[in-house]
Amino acid sequence: MTLIIVFILLLCYILIATENLTNVNKAATAIFAGTVGWVLYICYGTNYVMSQHPDEYIDFLAGATPTSLAVKQYIANNVFLVYVGRASEVVTFLLATMTIVEILNNNGCFDFITQLLKTRSSKKMLWTLTGVTFLLSANLDNLTTTVMMLTMMHQVISSRRQRMVFGSAIVIAANMGGALTVIGDPSGLVIWNMGKVSATNFSMSLLLPCLISCIIPVWWIGRSLPERCDTEWITMPYRGNDTRLNVWQRLVMLFVGIGGLWFIPTFHNITQLSPFIGALCVLAVLWIVNEIFNRKLMNTNQFAQNRIPGILQYGVIQMMLFVMGMMLAIGVVQETGVTKWIVTEFGFQAQDVWIVAIISGAISSVLDNFATAISFFSLSDAPLNDQFWKMIAYSTAVGGNILCVGSMSGVAFLKMERIHIGWYFRHVGLVSVITSLFGVAFLYFV
Repeated sequence: MTLIIVFILLLCYILIATENLTNVNKAATAIFAGTVGWVLYICYGTNYVMSQHPDEYIDFLAGATPTSLAVKQYIANNVFLVYVGRASEVVTFLLATMTIVEILNNNGCFDFITQLLKTRSSKKMLWTLTGVTFLLSANLDNLTTTVMMLTMMHQVISSRRQRMVFGSAIVIAANMGGALTVIGDPSGLVIWNMGKVSATNFSMSLLLPCLISCIIPVWWIGRSLPERCDTEWITMPYRGNDTRLNVWQRLVMLFVGIGGLWFIPTFHNITQLSPFIGALCVLAVLWIVNEIFNRKLMNTNQFAQNRIPGILQYGVIQMMLFVMGMMLAIGVVQETGVTKWIVTEFGFQAQDVWIVAIISGAISSVLDNFATAISFFSLSDAPLNDQFWKMIAYSTAVGGNILCVGSMSGVAFLKMERIHIGWYFRHVGLVSVITSLFGVAFLYFV
């Protein structure tokens, strides 16, 4: 049964890595692996419980006769719910931040970005898109930021050839900005929830590597741009549900939303509550401010339509299901004892962490970076703020820049602009490999 469960997870990895070829959605694959794995696990529940949790199970029985029903109840309440809770923390956090983005976007709080893009200078356009994406993805999830920035870029840049270059810069900046903070990428959020890293130490350690892995590839691909880019600005007609907020109201909402997200690590340190509680608090305050500012529109039912792109909602829902499925799938494999066996048989020394980082980066270039990261996280029990956690988080994030299929941001870019992987690897992937090695070396030696 253990071999079957492991085989399902490996098959899940293969389907995720070949999503572009099979057209099987990675979220569906992850959910299948997570749910079927636990169903198979509980069929042999007594064996697994007695090998992994014998003392806890005996205490649970409290002298009662062990039965099939008893072991199933123990697994459901004392084993399975632990992994559901960990996954739900991450998914709820993503749900809260996604809703914050939707409220801000509906009220035109990101319209200033479009104003910044009103230039015909290719270099200014490139670095504006890169800088804004990097900063936003450090606070919001990188998929949300990528799709939002790609949508804005698509409305301004008319040349598909130039959109390929600008879009590549957006993907790189989103992946590296997301890797910079514990709330910018689900991988960092997982180890933060696990208590393996502190927010400040994590960001300060990854600041320079993330900047290197962002600036150098963007500069490299920017050399192919002409001096002036083909831009066009379309004035959208008033649809009746557009925001009527003035500038100061938008600034207040932006401060509450983004500023609140910045406060979440401090909130966690003070209360020791799960970060998703802080995200929900920010959402609640922003929601109240939104209803106060828009009470006239809400009274006339003029919020029936939504300014946010439908692909943004659908994409983030897929991401949340994917995160849930992968965390459940990795959890059931851990409970079989396979990960302990791997660590015992193939355990690495502390000085070999850079080798593991390079391997994880190479795998994440073809496999999803989140799936790769949590797979490697499950193999270690390193202490707080250990080098291992940061190197895996960084290497898997930068691995998503190599082939563009290793991150959900990259996949969104491939689908929206119909980019060929070969073109991306020649123009972006090769230089990303070099910069990623510099980043790993920096983390290891400094």
